[in-house]
Amino acid sequence: MTEHSPVRQAFNILAVVQSGRLQYEALLLAASLRATNPDFAGKLYLAEPQQNRLWPRNPAITDATVRAMLADLGAEILPFEAQHFGQAYPHGNKIEALAALPDAPFLFLDTDTLITGDFAQVGFDFAKPSASMRREGTWPQQELYGPDLATVWKSLYDKFGLSFDDTLDLTQPQNYWQRFLYFNAGWFFHASPKAFGARFLDYARAIRDDRPEALVCQELYPWLDQIALPLVIHSFGGGRPGPDLAGLDGDVTCHYRSLPLLYARESDRVVAVLEEVAGRKELRRILRDHEPAKLMIYQNRGRKVRALFDRSDLPRREQAIRFVLKREGLWLR
Repeated sequence: MTEHSPVRQAFNILAVVQSGRLQYEALLLAASLRATNPDFAGKLYLAEPQQNRLWPRNPAITDATVRAMLADLGAEILPFEAQHFGQAYPHGNKIEALAALPDAPFLFLDTDTLITGDFAQVGFDFAKPSASMRREGTWPQQELYGPDLATVWKSLYDKFGLSFDDTLDLTQPQNYWQRFLYFNAGWFFHASPKAFGARFLDYARAIRDDRPEALVCQELYPWLDQIALPLVIHSFGGGRPGPDLAGLDGDVTCHYRSLPLLYARESDRVVAVLEEVAGRKELRRILRDHEPAKLMIYQNRGRKVRALFDRSDLPRREQAIRFVLKREGLWLR
């Protein structure tokens, strides 16, 4: 952070909720927000896709107890209709849900996120969007006889009439994936969900339906949201997060992905927040119905996971952590 005093800004938070795993993660998200930011000035909206032709199996929360608890924690469930993605590409929820949000500054968070610190520590500039750099080089893949990574990315910027060269991190080697603007879509923000969501949808559909020739050998799923996201952010004048945003994926938010991964690699502070909020009687009654929470939190398997790893010397790739967890019978999602 810069040395000036932090400014508490008003903004909304958006996450996606559905029946099953996401409803339990939403409870932890809402409870951790209330515990760490009791004077949060915005609203937590949980976007809920509705059953329709793209969601033939009802994705909505059917447990009335979960709905009531989310409301008690201050969350507002925001129904929306998927028109373009749905069950075939659930990641599309985060794109389509933006249109349902009130048009005020927003922070999108994946539901598997804990709030562990005060948002006043984060120096948002909502006019310059950004997104999470907690990612791996998942896309694009270098094909043996295909175009190099620079050609693949440049073809996308050219498709949408965007400049490419000024997005490059020139401290990274030629054709290395970190040279190019690439985010994890676990968090992103902007001043207007309407404008951002409309462009995100336009770009994602255009890539899906009419990909540039350089992408012909590239797999679009499940990466489509993360392919379109840097283009959208760049088009609004945003880019890589600077030091004022260090609290995201830092001391303020934690995108933990799964409870076994949380216990394996996250800080003692993250574990403390998780166990504090999950230990409350009213939440424990509900979360015990979620197998990963029951085993990892309440039956102390998380402590066994924690003992397997040195958090000062973790494997470089998440896949290696998952391999150990699966080998020990401790992988759950």
